[in-house]
Amino acid sequence: MSRALPKYNRRRVAVIGGAAAVVLSGAVIAGSALAGETSQGGTDARTLAAPGTISCPDVASQLPAVPASAQAEVERNLTLLQTQIQEANKRLTDTVGQGGPNFVDNAILGPLEDKRVATVNRIATAIGRTAARPTGLEALAPCSLDAGGADTGAGDTGEAGAGDAGAGETGAGDTGAGDTGAEGAGGTQQPADGTGATAGAISCPDVASQLPAVPASAQAEVERNLTLLQTQIQEANKRLTDTVGQGGPNFVNNAILGPLKDKRTSTIDRIAISIGRTAEKPAGLDSLAACTLTE
Repeated sequence: MSRALPKYNRRRVAVIGGAAAVVLSGAVIAGSALAGETSQGGTDARTLAAPGTISCPDVASQLPAVPASAQAEVERNLTLLQTQIQEANKRLTDTVGQGGPNFVDNAILGPLEDKRVATVNRIATAIGRTAARPTGLEALAPCSLDAGGADTGAGDTGEAGAGDAGAGETGAGDTGAGDTGAEGAGGTQQPADGTGATAGAISCPDVASQLPAVPASAQAEVERNLTLLQTQIQEANKRLTDTVGQGGPNFVNNAILGPLKDKRTSTIDRIAISIGRTAEKPAGLDSLAACTLTE
């Protein structure tokens, strides 16, 4: 698999430099993403947290040549990968001592993997519009915790503060593995039977009923993303049940509702973008991203 275009490499080096300036105040910038491997440009970013550090495989170094038309979108999503790692490390620090033995897996590494799957899929989709779509990138999504705090930090490079890379993304139906279920039109999306039974249930605004007429060319992609919205709720309700009694008073907001809102925002953006390709792009759908916990 060939490396990125020379012009793209130079641009990544500039981005890495920007990230270092932001992160140096609270983290160490150095090292390698994969054992024995250095990224293109010779610098990897890692974010160290007091209870250890989250280590993720480097995505940039595994990409094929990036077409010029996809470079901006690929760079935005590589930046987002680094931001996600930084946010996860911050959550790791903020929740020291909370939860049971599976707390980090359920509340931090699991949501991080979900976000990375969606982001690497967007990278693959961007490249695939004008070149062969890279395969196997989802294998780079899972991250691990070095509980001893050794220097094995994440290798995804980029500058902090990217937020959501949804601006300008076209998604092309990133649905994730195992997306099942459907979104109702009754005002709230209900969890599957049995989920959240002992810890309450997560209720989210209905998106399908707020959409304008969907052009025929966008219907398949819109339906896939509506299905994904429901899957996200089901997964959040399962996490809610699995973590009953864990964490402090803000655990559900920080570890479940917050990551769910982030995922819904990206999915809703893809719906709006797919409609906007051949009709007027619907506005205000982001207000439907936030969910609540019903006891």
